[in-house]
Amino acid sequence: MFMRRKQSQNHQENDASQHDAKVSELKAALGPLSGRSLTYCTDACMRRYLEARNWNVDKAHKMLEETLKWRATYKPEEIRWHEISHEGETGKVFRANFHDRHGRTVLIMRPGKQNTTCAEDNIRHLVYLIENSILNLSEGQEQMSWLIDFTGLSLSNSVSVRTAREIINILQNHYPERLAIAFLYNPPRIFEAFWKVIKYFLDPKTFQKVKFVYPKNKDSVEFMRSLFDIDNLPSEFGGKATMNYDHHEFSRMMAEDDVKTAKYWGFDQKQSQIACGHLGAQVAPEPTPLAPPAS
Repeated sequence: MFMRRKQSQNHQENDASQHDAKVSELKAALGPLSGRSLTYCTDACMRRYLEARNWNVDKAHKMLEETLKWRATYKPEEIRWHEISHEGETGKVFRANFHDRHGRTVLIMRPGKQNTTCAEDNIRHLVYLIENSILNLSEGQEQMSWLIDFTGLSLSNSVSVRTAREIINILQNHYPERLAIAFLYNPPRIFEAFWKVIKYFLDPKTFQKVKFVYPKNKDSVEFMRSLFDIDNLPSEFGGKATMNYDHHEFSRMMAEDDVKTAKYWGFDQKQSQIACGHLGAQVAPEPTPLAPPAS
């Protein structure tokens, strides 16, 4: 018994040492970084890209380079709530006011609440909330959980396959190892055909993180409850809490977080708003700082 434990410990130490060496290799491959790229490429960040590519330095390097190009063009850290708040009026996607049992940020999605038709704004809204979820991770935690409620979903308000594919591409290629698990709660029959198409765009690791939960399936319900406190879990997901989305209150929270985001990335919030044609009066006072994002 003692020998097995010692061998296991030695194996873990060897893995950790090898992984540290891989991080150093990736740093060398990237070369000197500056500005936001330097802020983004922390050791934890590089470990996520290596993990996503099975610790192959060349593949992780290529993936990370593509992300840096995407971030330089898309500028997700510059998206501000006032620019996309109209997308969130119905609460179709929002950050929950609770974490799961592992301290992970929770994003709640309600596709049946779809209220707009602009695919680009839909995607920017989700990217903003992913960045915001990262900003609000518990200390030492790097991943988020998704809860998806299909109440009210119909053919008329569902997103297109093209939009879903773009979202999957962004999540998998530019936010590797950020998603811990996604619970699809009681999806209707109309989702089945949609799922048959989009599941082929998921890489194996992401596919394994998608879990279907049906209220009449005891095992799936128990698994979901093992990750969430039933007192926090909204009744729409089989819990005891009431889920009331208040757009005004959520907007206030996001305005506060926009200040933290600007501070973290090293640019002035008021200047960025004036550049966008908005006055700094919309910015709320800076709140008590939380742990910095684990980028």
